[in-house]
Amino acid sequence: MSAAYKETVDPESQALLSQDHDDVPPVARPSHRTFRVRHLLLAYAAGILSAVLVELVLCSHYSISIFSGSQAYSPVYADLASPDAGSTEVHNFPPASPINVFPSLFPTNVGHAGPTPTGAEAGLVATAPSYPLHTGAPHLLSPLALEKNASQQSSKQSFDIFKHWGNLSPWFSVERGSFGVDSGPEAPDTCRVTGLHLLHRHGARYPTEWASYGGPANFSGRLHDNAAGWNTTGDLEFMNDWTYKMGEEILTPFGRQQLYDLGVSMRMKYGFLLKNFTESNTVPVFRTESQDRMLASALNFAIGFFGYPFEGQYQQSITIEDNGFNNTLAPYKTCPNASDRSKSDRGVAYVKEWAEIYLKDAVSRLRPQMQGYELTTEDVYTLQQMCAYETVAIGYSKFCELFTEDEWKGFNYAMDLYFWYGSAFGAPLGRVQGIGYVQELVARLTHTPIPVHNSSTNATLDDNSATFPLGQSLYVDATHEVVVLNIITALNLTNFAEGGPLPADHIPEHRAFKASHLAPFATNIQFQLLSCSSSPDPQIRIIINDGVVPLTGIRGCPEDKDGKCPVPAFVDAQREIIANTDWLWACHGDWSVPAGPAWNTTTGDPPAPGEV
Repeated sequence: MSAAYKETVDPESQALLSQDHDDVPPVARPSHRTFRVRHLLLAYAAGILSAVLVELVLCSHYSISIFSGSQAYSPVYADLASPDAGSTEVHNFPPASPINVFPSLFPTNVGHAGPTPTGAEAGLVATAPSYPLHTGAPHLLSPLALEKNASQQSSKQSFDIFKHWGNLSPWFSVERGSFGVDSGPEAPDTCRVTGLHLLHRHGARYPTEWASYGGPANFSGRLHDNAAGWNTTGDLEFMNDWTYKMGEEILTPFGRQQLYDLGVSMRMKYGFLLKNFTESNTVPVFRTESQDRMLASALNFAIGFFGYPFEGQYQQSITIEDNGFNNTLAPYKTCPNASDRSKSDRGVAYVKEWAEIYLKDAVSRLRPQMQGYELTTEDVYTLQQMCAYETVAIGYSKFCELFTEDEWKGFNYAMDLYFWYGSAFGAPLGRVQGIGYVQELVARLTHTPIPVHNSSTNATLDDNSATFPLGQSLYVDATHEVVVLNIITALNLTNFAEGGPLPADHIPEHRAFKASHLAPFATNIQFQLLSCSSSPDPQIRIIINDGVVPLTGIRGCPEDKDGKCPVPAFVDAQREIIANTDWLWACHGDWSVPAGPAWNTTTGDPPAPGEV
């Protein structure tokens, strides 16, 4: 230890340091060491005071007022949000021009594959004693608070938040009997599966750039533009450093997995149908659209269904989704009235009305936790959207923790309102936009070309046996959730319209129409063809997300415990629906409907000429 250090802590100095100033005798003359100690103390105090003054100058948003007498300091306001709060965070991968890419050194086929003989095809729907169910959300994490509540209420059925996001839910196998038929997707007794027409939605995606109500991208932009003026506390405190991490419309990694898994699932259930192609020396033709998420969904499905490499095992038809191109998988592009939101987007008014009711407590709870920006009901609704989108994009979202079970049930119903009135039985363009696909389905079922192209069907593609083959045992088409709902409406699956128009002031106790059951991410409809020894006619069943649908709303289809309908009766009824659907009037006619319940439909039809 140095001498200098010893001098500062010797007994005499230590005694002085331990005394109060008033203990020093007034006549005493401090020693040289005492002056040095006092000098050190004053320098130390001055340093602390300087640091405080510098911090006050730099942190000018602190508001500290000094008063005389008994007045104290005013409150110190919390830090404002980070200047980056609400900004978009992007990780561009792969690099545009990576410096370590040498294709010639990394061939994808070097030979030496070893034994490659294949085996028999799977056929779970035909051979298994039960049917494998899909839970819907591998790799996604639900809010910890909801999981804790569920564990504390073990006697109560656990709440699954992933099933309460409407069209933003990951698809899952609905409970047996959900649609009114107590039967499973496996082949009924006395029947064998002879064919499958599969219609599915794309997988989970990032948000669209626009939204009629809410919209994560719009909200994050508003926050970022005002980041210097707001801050959050409590449950919302995480938003002070939150950044917007989502892209636009393309599939998320989880969305890619959904379609890959769906492809594997369908190969395991219906792989035996490929035998028909081997016998006819042909390969299947699957269809999708030109949008990035649609093509990516189809290709991920193909990798799951056929395996890598899938080239040579099937042909992928890519229809163009754009104005001026007839396309049954995007019918709104050739229906001018679909661009009129008063006709095609009628659900927004109902969602707004319902949000003011079910989010009232949430707004009151969350609004005080954000200063400098007043949260609206639409903003709080957007936070629920953010939860769903962030979860399927990055696996987990803090926004999910902000809401109660009842508020999530309210959000789920808001999605029902939006799609009932915008795409399904309550939408005046619901049926006409689905009728083109129904025409194609009838052509495939009867092995006859479409006689008249008077809707969204594409004559160039549908009249060509190469691009639209007839008589195959397996078809796969990819589309959007709105088109899935259009088609459900056009088929006249009236069990989903039971109870009439959906109210905007409460959730009906037993509602048949649920967007989370019918139109979630990767939703899928199986049109299952059967040959049954108990019936002379071939049979058809419609299975939506593993739930068998009753076909009694279709004229000529009997009540059946397994949901079967003779194909001839089914086809006759659909032809009648096609004949009674007026594309020209619905899509080009000069008609209008008022917003809200002053006018309603439960069949997805527009008002007849002269009605409104």
